[in-house]
Amino acid sequence: MKARFGVRRGTALVAALLVAVIALILPGSAAARTDDGPTHSDHWGVIARNTIGSPVAELRNGPYGPFGTTGAAARPPYGRGSLGIEVADDSTTLTPPSEKVDFGNEVDFFGKQVLGLRRVGFHVFQTGENVGYGGPTNMPNIRFEIDPNVTSTDDYSTLVWVPTASPVTNGWSPFLDATRTGYWYLTGGETACTQAARCTFAQLKTSFTAVNARPTVYTVAVGKGRDFMWIGAIDGLRLNDYVYDFERDGVKVLRAK
Repeated sequence: MKARFGVRRGTALVAALLVAVIALILPGSAAARTDDGPTHSDHWGVIARNTIGSPVAELRNGPYGPFGTTGAAARPPYGRGSLGIEVADDSTTLTPPSEKVDFGNEVDFFGKQVLGLRRVGFHVFQTGENVGYGGPTNMPNIRFEIDPNVTSTDDYSTLVWVPTASPVTNGWSPFLDATRTGYWYLTGGETACTQAARCTFAQLKTSFTAVNARPTVYTVAVGKGRDFMWIGAIDGLRLNDYVYDFERDGVKVLRAK
């Protein structure tokens, strides 16, 4: 099933019917989504070409806790599972020696308009140990591989969101809104938003419109590296009107409430 940043209801219903027919014909196709339940998205996994070292990005149950914790911070925000991530900071012969992993989708978002993004973010399970390894902003990222469409000869950049510190340690954070917190940058210097000149979400969009660019998406991913060691989890990746719920048996697509 095609993931989407936002479509009209009529279009979504027609697409759902088509996917339902395909699912009956092709084994392994995603099941059709209905208004009273989620579906699985089949196209999520570790992006091998963007992985360095031997990191872990695994769909898992939990994490729950830690011990003595109750309430919303004691369990994943959606369902029973999450995406567990582990990266080391000194385990390769490269420079720098740290690991990197992207867990993402190289199929469903291809060609979507970057400027069509309205709501982005996720929940994170941060630990005190991670803060000790790299400080309070030692956090995972959201990454979009994109065609910036700034010039006709430059057709690749990575758009990165870096969160601020989680308000919760040793438990699940509330939703971290990438349109309001943290900062964004692009690799390659295509616009004024660079790793040295960080942008807000609004400034990021303006950096494209200022040069009449209409960037499009290649891939969407969450991940970590290459900097500090980090062991934690992510859940509830939101892209506009849809939430991607990481569960042990796959990635569920939920309509955002």
